[in-house]
Amino acid sequence: MSCKALSSSSGTEHTETHAQERHATVSAFGPSAERREPCAPANVFWHAGTVSGEARARRFGCAPLTFWLTGLSGAGKSTIAYEFENLLIRDGQPCAVLDGDNLRHRLNCDLGFSERDRHENVRRTAEVARLMNENGLVVVASLVSPYRVDRETAKAIVGADRFVEVHVSTSLDVCESRDPKGLYRKARSGELRGFTGVSSPYEPPAEPALVVDTAASTPTSAAAVLHAYLREQNGGVDRVAHG
Repeated sequence: MSCKALSSSSGTEHTETHAQERHATVSAFGPSAERREPCAPANVFWHAGTVSGEARARRFGCAPLTFWLTGLSGAGKSTIAYEFENLLIRDGQPCAVLDGDNLRHRLNCDLGFSERDRHENVRRTAEVARLMNENGLVVVASLVSPYRVDRETAKAIVGADRFVEVHVSTSLDVCESRDPKGLYRKARSGELRGFTGVSSPYEPPAEPALVVDTAASTPTSAAAVLHAYLREQNGGVDRVAHG
């Protein structure tokens, strides 16, 4: 073999070896090209972690579900959500509340109350819930979320096996009599337009997993219903039993 041929051969081998090493490095330290979301920009890849959802569930001793509380303003959604959070914290269960009004202070502060903005409000909240679920947290989302199609979108994002739709079914009459924020009064006077239940529709869930009515029960007892459901999904075992 000539020196030129040897040099060429060595160069080829070196190039192949370098390519193999580079591939191994990308495989070990770089992103995985196996998972691609349709809406992701080109040349953006999912970087998978090494801790599985099953491992997190075993560690935390609980299935990471999203309880999606929907209902009219004043129905008691937020109060129930935070009562439920207290029960979960008592059990030592990692959890988070995604309250609709609170989210509009920061994450969703650029959104109004048009149908399009309401849809985006639900979509963003569902994406956050999904990320939290994937990291082992139980999520309690409390949003009016008046449209069925938007709640179906949330269910698709979170995953049907993790999404628990809870209808806080307190009637319009009761919610309006409470009017804790004065919003119904403003809506009736025409000061506030597009208000759900008055000048904008609310579409109740067709087949919710749970129904609670704070006109017939206290927020504490309603939260206990959610807690019992979670316990049932865990095979009747409380998180605290796992130490």
